[in-house]
Parts: sequence; C-alpha cells; structure tokens
Amino acid sequence: MPAVPRRKRKQFFVRRKVCRFCVDAKLLIDYKDVTTLRQFITERGKIIPRRISGNCARHQRSLTRAIKQARLLALMPYVPSPPPA
Repeated sequence: MPAVPRRKRKQFFVRRKVCRFCVDAKLLIDYKDVTTLRQFITERGKIIPRRISGNCARHQRSLTRAIKQARLLALMPYVPSPPPA
C-alpha cells in the first residue's frame, strides 16, 4: 500500500478579543442603559459569557450586576416574549 501524503492544514490567526469597556473609557456600564446591556444578552435572554463577549473579568462582573438589576426593575425581560399568534 503506497504512502499517501497528508494535507497540511492552513494555520488561521485567532484574533484576541479586547474588552470594549477598557478600550473606551467613556463607555459606562449602567443598569438604565438598556441598549448597551442588550448587546450582551442572547435572543433567549441569557447573559453572554466572558469568553465569547471578550470582556475582562472586572467589567463582566459589573455588566452581570447591571443586567440583573435592570431585570429586577423590569427594564429588561428575564425571558423573551413569545411570538404573536
């Protein structure tokens, strides 16, 4: 049986995600700013984890607190609204 040369896999560069709040000091995490908080929530209403969003640990903690506070004050839903029938 002749030896078949293996294909070389292409190396791809994984870009390091940077914390959006560390880069831009003007961006503040506030529970009243629902438009900013919505970017860190899935369609199902779950908080996006740090490894996916690219936030640092400090800002992810404050972001989580702000989302939970906004949910408690009914500024954001806990679960998504069902589609209209």
